Amino acid sequence: MLTAIGVLALAGCGRVIPPNSAGAPAPSKRPTQPPRESAVRPQPATPRPPLPAPSSSPAPLPSPTSGATPTPTGPGPAVAAGLTLGPDLDTLLPNGDERTARALRAFRLSCPSLVRRRDQSGLTSGSDWQAACAAAASWSEANAREFFRRNFEAVQVGDGKAFATGYYEPEIAGCRAKAPGCETPLYKRPADLIEVDLGLFSESLKGRRIRGKVQGSNLVQYDDRAAITAGSLDGKGLELAYANDPVELFFLEVQGSGRLRLPDGGVMRVGYDGQNGRDYTGIGRVMRDRGLIQIGSMQDIMSYLRTHAAEGVAIMNENKSYVFFRELTGAGPIGAMGLAVTEEATVAADPTFVPLGAPVLLSLDRAEPNGVWVAQDTGGAIKGSNRFDTFWGAGERARPLAGGMSARGSALLLLPIGTYARLTAQQNAVPPPLP
Repeated sequence: MLTAIGVLALAGCGRVIPPNSAGAPAPSKRPTQPPRESAVRPQPATPRPPLPAPSSSPAPLPSPTSGATPTPTGPGPAVAAGLTLGPDLDTLLPNGDERTARALRAFRLSCPSLVRRRDQSGLTSGSDWQAACAAAASWSEANAREFFRRNFEAVQVGDGKAFATGYYEPEIAGCRAKAPGCETPLYKRPADLIEVDLGLFSESLKGRRIRGKVQGSNLVQYDDRAAITAGSLDGKGLELAYANDPVELFFLEVQGSGRLRLPDGGVMRVGYDGQNGRDYTGIGRVMRDRGLIQIGSMQDIMSYLRTHAAEGVAIMNENKSYVFFRELTGAGPIGAMGLAVTEEATVAADPTFVPLGAPVLLSLDRAEPNGVWVAQDTGGAIKGSNRFDTFWGAGERARPLAGGMSARGSALLLLPIGTYARLTAQQNAVPPPLP
């Protein structure tokens, strides 16, 4: 069992926008399960220890002082969770860190989308990012630390307690046409799968979407994994390719994209093209709770599923979520922003709490994921204010790192300088609710 490090509770460094203040909606019910500028930067009231570089073990940051001045919350789950201004980044960012350079590269790639897209978290607008994006266009990656120090401020969401897992781009054996020993289909997105933006029907449902299919005059749930693997989509011409091993395909779905190694030595790259709308269930936790495995790493799960074939199928079907694929061309798997994700720089996050394209600073009880990442992706199991999934690329190094990644600690969002002051001013201006 990993031991969590201290929490980033930083009220002593700035004013807190707390949860459940007057005029605020109820906080999000999501569990805590998938990517700016002219203002005077507030200085921390007391010195803070730096976030350690990836090569060292992180130390906890101190708890808040009791003298923090509360301000009312406003709309949006991130604000409703409570925001705290963190220390000056000069005390947090590691020196000469390759991950910081990769994060600058990933942030630069995110900018064209970042300045245009609507931020589901409600923390920023596209115009907030324009100055940082303009600076990133010509900033040297050799001095990436200074880029983040000059353009961003640290903001904690909620209690800042972070949990991070890992994902990667797997390569599995497969074929384009069904053949003996290569018979488990990868399906394309069905034409009858409908996605509904609930925010179009109610302001209270903004940022929430559901998927299903029309049956008569009703919208009903789409087929679950058990139905699809039993053949509910057969005969519809949806087979994109086939896999040799259904267990390997299951984990390719969990990763969201990957490569099929073809019999002729070629490679077919496939990527996420939708999901059936059913809730994701992590079978590793299910298997641990039943005492079937001890640790819950991907390797442990795969071994059990293969050695208990019939039971393994039933266990996999307990995850009712099912992913559809399309063939990819070009470099790298595609993330939720429609961009190729960046090895050891992209992190998946919940976009209702983290602006897609925003940098994130992690300080965890494993050294490998510590440092700056950029939220360029989402995931079905990545829900909550401080839940992250780190991307490790492809190959022999990436698979064990991603499959065994389970780290706890602290997280800070890096938002354009002045964002916190603007949010505070906006919430101070919110009138109290009518009695």
